[in-house]
Amino acid sequence: MLRHLPNSITCANLLCGCIGIVQALQGQVYTACLLVGLAVVFDFLDGFAARLLHAASPIGKDLDSLADVVTFGVLPSVIVYGLMEKSLPEGENGWVAYVAFLIAVFSALRLAKFNNDPRQSEAFIGLPTPANAILVCSLPLIADRYPQIAPFVTAPAGLIALTLLMSFLLVAEIPLFALKFKSFGWHENRVRYGFLAVSALLLAVWQIIAIPVIIFLYIVVSLILRFTSGR
Repeated sequence: MLRHLPNSITCANLLCGCIGIVQALQGQVYTACLLVGLAVVFDFLDGFAARLLHAASPIGKDLDSLADVVTFGVLPSVIVYGLMEKSLPEGENGWVAYVAFLIAVFSALRLAKFNNDPRQSEAFIGLPTPANAILVCSLPLIADRYPQIAPFVTAPAGLIALTLLMSFLLVAEIPLFALKFKSFGWHENRVRYGFLAVSALLLAVWQIIAIPVIIFLYIVVSLILRFTSGR
């Protein structure tokens, strides 16, 4: 039964995504964002459990991507769609908000590439879908915590620009280091430990507003590692 544990955890990720979509459609955006956070934990644990129990399988890999496209693709799209629809002036074309679903489309493309790209066994090519989902979910939380900047965070033009940027980053040929641990040794994980320590410090100081900064830092550090490695 232990060999089924990783796939069970993946299904918990998928369940979070399904419930989160319903919550977002009902206007419970904060609950939906919390479910994304919980799903990120499940997404980390399923791979860790598969390696620990030597239970990795092609089915598990495909199931993981199917769960991710719902939780980290469709659900963030629904959240952005809700923010756009709410921010659009009355009488303005509501179809503009459908641009938000480009996140779901490019998340699916990114996950399909991941499953068939041997270069991504040790690192990522393009922004991982959980990182993109975390960034999206920070937006309504930042707007709620800092009402003085809420009009800028939820402005339709800004959300459209962010959607296009994040959609591009999901499939861009940009190498990014993976945060998944195969061991806990310092030497092979020093970049991961350092990044997590800095991220924890930023969250402690800036709280929710630190999330976009951390995602940006993740991309910058990955690019620095790419150029300094000479590959």
